[in-house]
Amino acid sequence: MKQRIPRFVSVLQEFSIPLLGGVVVAMLAANLAPEWYQQAIHWVPFGDVSLLGHKLTLHLIVNDLFMVLFFGIAAKEITESCLPGGNLNPLAKAVNPLLATLGGVVGPVAVFFCGLALLFAFGVYDPAVDDRAMLVRGWGVPTATDIALAWLVARTVFGRGHPAVNFLLLLAVADDAIGLVIIAVFYGDPVNPMRPEFLLLVGAAMAVAFAIRRMKVNHWLPYIAVAGPLSWIGLVMAQLHPALALVFIVPFLPPPRRDVGMFVAGDEVDLMGEEMADELHIGHSPLHQFEHQLKAVVDFGLFFFAFTNAGVALSGIGPMTWLILSSLVIGKVVGVTALGLIAIKLGFPLPDRMGLPELLMAGFVAALGLTVALFVAGAAFIDPVLLGQAKMGALFSGFVGLAAILLGRLLGFGRDRVEADRDPADSARPDQSTGSVN
Repeated sequence: MKQRIPRFVSVLQEFSIPLLGGVVVAMLAANLAPEWYQQAIHWVPFGDVSLLGHKLTLHLIVNDLFMVLFFGIAAKEITESCLPGGNLNPLAKAVNPLLATLGGVVGPVAVFFCGLALLFAFGVYDPAVDDRAMLVRGWGVPTATDIALAWLVARTVFGRGHPAVNFLLLLAVADDAIGLVIIAVFYGDPVNPMRPEFLLLVGAAMAVAFAIRRMKVNHWLPYIAVAGPLSWIGLVMAQLHPALALVFIVPFLPPPRRDVGMFVAGDEVDLMGEEMADELHIGHSPLHQFEHQLKAVVDFGLFFFAFTNAGVALSGIGPMTWLILSSLVIGKVVGVTALGLIAIKLGFPLPDRMGLPELLMAGFVAALGLTVALFVAGAAFIDPVLLGQAKMGALFSGFVGLAAILLGRLLGFGRDRVEADRDPADSARPDQSTGSVN
């Protein structure tokens, strides 16, 4: 039994069950018991207690506090990928997926604005009634890619050992890095204008984290517990989204000497073995331990993120729903493929065993927006009607995963799955089932 429970937990993490379960529960609650659902997400567990003038509702606790850890772990993956052995080191081998990432951002934005213009041209939106400036704020929603679901679907479509999996992972991580910038720069509180002078507090938090590192503190907690709150307060007072607080702190955590792969459960110590690592005086780095010790909390906490953000009435489907969904699907496929091909022309080839079909499929799988798309939608819209429509578009993008798996089977992707799974070098690597990070 002791062995089955961890395996059961790892399966829940690997297949993003808490996140998907939260989506299902939220949708059922929002449509079957809408009054109860609204009361639940606006529940104030600490009564009249407030934080910097904000009442601590369940929704705020999840989006402004819990999601700090979510984006912190995303920042950890980006930081490690810059290390020796990482997908961003040397930069030359990452040029193709990074250009494809740029296409995966520019493409959806272009489709969104073209689609919005068509909706006005055909009278779906009326310039005399509909606020164009508010509608335009939805452009950032389809730029996101759900890292965990993209990884899961890519592994299913291409097979565990296929280079397209790492290509798509790097694309998704870089995509979300751009998404963090978009949230920070373009999605402040529209009611309260940005106050950039308070970003000095974020700079002070980074200086504190740097000082802690200079003192050779070899545990992640002081960095997060001391510098993290200062960064969070700075973002709140600057009227920027505080969920990004750890993005500025995590890169200062001492890293391992090299990266062993995105979302791989182990590190260099696990690869060489504890005994050899002890002989060489190498221990688990604070950056690795940060993810290792908080990963399960984040994975299972995503249930509450989905519950508080994915509850949309089915009657809320509208033009913005289809605009977001089409921008994700068309924009990602066209943008990723076009920029990937341009990179080839510039002398930066695709990985081995990747051609045009695999590049097209990678662009299609990248249209899985879900988690970060829901988050951006919540930051983009105040109007409940537009918010519900945008969230529904983000939720519908989850069906891209099922479509990709079916297309993969029909088109013969992943036929070398058995050979890849039997590769001795692959089986010697640490378990990559680390759960859902988006």
